[in-house]
Formats: sequence, structure tokens, C-alpha cells
Amino acid sequence: MKAGDFFSGIPVAAGLPPVDSWHPAACGDSRMRIAADGIWFHEGTPIGRRELVRLFAGLLRKDPDGYVLVTPGEKLSILVEDAPFLAVLLEAGGEGRARQLVFTTNVGDRTHLGADHGWRAANGVPYLQVRRGLEAKASRAVFYQLADLAVPQGNMLGVWSEGLFFPLGPIA
Repeated sequence: MKAGDFFSGIPVAAGLPPVDSWHPAACGDSRMRIAADGIWFHEGTPIGRRELVRLFAGLLRKDPDGYVLVTPGEKLSILVEDAPFLAVLLEAGGEGRARQLVFTTNVGDRTHLGADHGWRAANGVPYLQVRRGLEAKASRAVFYQLADLAVPQGNMLGVWSEGLFFPLGPIA
């Protein structure tokens, strides 16, 4: 397969491609993986071009049988070791219940923590819902920022964003 074959048929427009509406018959393995630290690899070699990683990230979808890169003509499996993205930047505006938390991922997605994009905590680490069922694991630096913003609510410690409380874990 040539690179041009995989990318043919992808509409060029602002925003992300409509991968949820693409259901190609051709399937295979991309020989790619996303490591737990957010680094993307192809055939064991890190993909160093940020623009290329961003392009692949826009083609990523989570299906019931795993993660895939999808175009109108082809669907290729991709191994994801933990979460496909890493939340690397946290911006906090406002205070208390009116605070708004905005996360930026390692691939450039910006997500507001709120009713449309919540999180789940696994072993005390937040996994933010980014888009289309894809998550971003909080980096260590973002986790420490969240810990600095955390307040008690009942028996839980967590943060407020857009009027909603998001627990980090129980108060010890």
C-alpha cells in the first residue's frame, strides 16, 4: 500500500473528517501503535512529524473490536496501549463552581471539561472524553495542576468545571 492509497478519498475541509460515517469493506493492520506516553509509532519507529500524527489522529476511531484508522476506502487496526491521547495542558478560568477547565492534548485537540466532555478516573488518574469515544489520559503535569485545584465535596476530592463536579477520588 502506498501512502497516497490510504489517504485517497479523504475530504479536505476544516475540522475533522466524518470517520463515524465511513464503513469501508477493506480491512487490515496499520502496523502502528500509540504508546502509553502518547508517542505514535509505525513499524517500531516513532513518528516524528507532528503534522502526520495530527492527520492520523483525525482518522482514529474506536470500534467495538478496538481502535482503527479509517478512510472512505480502508479501515486499519492500530494498537493503543492506554489512551490514544495525552492531556498535556490545562487552562483554568474563573473560580469555584463557575470555573472552566480547558484541556489541550498532545495532538492539538482542545476540550472543555463539562456536560458534553466528562471524565472517568482509573487508579486516581483522569481520562478525559475528547471526541467520538476517544479519551486523553492526564499527563503528570496536568494531574498536578488538577490536584492544586481540587476541593472536597462530601467524601470526594475533585474539581469544578462549567457548574459540574468531577471527582478525582475519595478523601483519605
